[in-house]
Amino acid sequence: MKEIYYPSRELSRQARIKNMCEYNDLMEWAKEDYEGFWDHWAKEKLEWIEPYGKVLDESNAPFYKWFVGGKLNITEQCIDRHIDKRKNKAAIIFEGDRGDKQIITYLELYRNVNRFANLLRNEFGVKKGDRVVLYMPMIPEAAYAMLACARIGAIHSVVFGGFSAEALRDRIIDAQAKVVITADGAYRKGAPYMLKPTVDTALEEGCDSVEKVLVVQRNNEDVVWIGGRDYSYNELIENQPDVCEPEVMDSEDPLFLLYTSGSTGKPKGVQHSQAGYILWAQMTMEWVFDVKENDTFWCTADIGWITGHTYIVYGPLAAGATTVMFEGVPTYPDAGRAWKMVEEYKINQFYTAPTAIRVLHKLGEHEPEKYDLSSLRILGTVGEPIDPPAWKWYYDVVGGGRCSIVDTWWQTETGGHMISPLPGATPVKPACATFPLPGIMAEVLERDGTPVATGEQGLLCITKPWPSMIRTIWGDPERFKKSYFGDVVKDGKAVYFSGDGAVVDEDGYITIIGRVDDVINVSGHRLGTAEIESAIKKHPHVAEVAVVGKPDPIKGESIFAYIVLKDDVADSLGEEVELSKEINDVIAREIGNIAKADAIVVVPGLPKTRSGKTMRRILRAIAKGEPITQDISTLEDPSIVEKIEEAVRCAGC
Repeated sequence: MKEIYYPSRELSRQARIKNMCEYNDLMEWAKEDYEGFWDHWAKEKLEWIEPYGKVLDESNAPFYKWFVGGKLNITEQCIDRHIDKRKNKAAIIFEGDRGDKQIITYLELYRNVNRFANLLRNEFGVKKGDRVVLYMPMIPEAAYAMLACARIGAIHSVVFGGFSAEALRDRIIDAQAKVVITADGAYRKGAPYMLKPTVDTALEEGCDSVEKVLVVQRNNEDVVWIGGRDYSYNELIENQPDVCEPEVMDSEDPLFLLYTSGSTGKPKGVQHSQAGYILWAQMTMEWVFDVKENDTFWCTADIGWITGHTYIVYGPLAAGATTVMFEGVPTYPDAGRAWKMVEEYKINQFYTAPTAIRVLHKLGEHEPEKYDLSSLRILGTVGEPIDPPAWKWYYDVVGGGRCSIVDTWWQTETGGHMISPLPGATPVKPACATFPLPGIMAEVLERDGTPVATGEQGLLCITKPWPSMIRTIWGDPERFKKSYFGDVVKDGKAVYFSGDGAVVDEDGYITIIGRVDDVINVSGHRLGTAEIESAIKKHPHVAEVAVVGKPDPIKGESIFAYIVLKDDVADSLGEEVELSKEINDVIAREIGNIAKADAIVVVPGLPKTRSGKTMRRILRAIAKGEPITQDISTLEDPSIVEKIEEAVRCAGC
């Protein structure tokens, strides 16, 4: 029986949802009148240019449409409507890796976004529906660029700045981007690093759709400038007017694409729409983080991931809060960096990944005690399940036993939180996501749609559409249906399957187990095994490869690669250490450093069935050092299992 932690009385008194009775009332309302529930919030939270005629259109499921016919521009939700009341309030607090600081008020944000929008519209000819790829560091101009695209109706696609030229090229080509926005470079751990050269390499072939590259000069390193293609943001922005009329957007027009790894090699362009996304971004800021008028909110993610989209840019600004953008890493120059920032900016909500919590704990167990963290009210975790020891340290040491912890479960595809404690209402069991948020119909099911028994692992599904859900996979609607609505059927209807396994306990609490498909969660970042395997196969000596995840005390999961070498090189290669380095260099070039394997083991073969299917469950068990319990008699060569185990032992993994 897990220990239960209750919200403080003071926090409960001031919270938007104050107790479980209020939570249950909201859930009952949604169950009894689903469309009426969402109609109420859409009218209360959003400012419409033209009202919608229908709340939810299910006629072409699973291509659901929300707030049909409504017109709006989400930058008005995030900026314009705050100007009268909050024009001198900090919208963004930026702190650079080296300690440089900027405070951008809502009025300054309005002007900067408008200038950027005018630059794209007037200088580059970007129009509604055009795709713009961002390959940016964590600087204010990244937020300006996202909002500028939204202002003029362009579809932005942010690519994480740690991805390789190959990965960037794939995403540019798939989106058929017209413009790429980047920076010369940025700073990390006190040293400059470069981004523009990666863009140059990405554009060397196959990116014929790209007409212009806009470069923010951040660290003023020397870069190559290609005439007629590359332009300096710093120069062009000076002459742009600071008023830009927002494009009138339909509620279902695409807002952004965000590419996420899948169980096949090709990344999926997750497409989100306008109204439903911004509504849920604001509502979850208010319900899950209980953000108030004068709060300062810090999410440590990168804008290259969905967490940065929803909880650095769109959600906090829609709620009228102050959001912190941080260029560096929380452990540089020491393990007190994050807590120093909490003290200096009087941060009220701190949202980070379990990986970061474990690192901060390991490098500075008592470091938080050196700082005044009394401003903190709510602590959040995101990206992966958090383990109980990390949860306890977070609660006792960082939060001083008085802050609520919201352990949030959601995905790129969901747009915002799905399952999470409510800080003023939910009794929390450590490392447990607890209950679905009001309006979210989450269930743990068997593949035939029947609920799993208490304590048994099942498939985590959302059984009714919700406003911020993925609308499609860019350019591949059939893959969208197959990926998310092809596995679980309830009451004769395909429902959204998240790809995660979960367990429901005797009190109805949901605990997330992790991925049940071939996706590895490294430090909260989902990486498809097929994508990593595809990269490794480009090494000239590799004949076959299988990649699995292995539990890691810091990263959650690490990448474990089994390599079968080509016959003509297997006996002639030198040190395996050198081969591992070469393979990781290939991975870094094709995907990025984040996908490097922690263990690479050369094996004589892979455990395959007679039909040729690789038995990954066996490989996962070997990587974990667990005994093989599954039947291996169906393997083409059962003796291969013992040979693989011996190779792993010899490699010291």
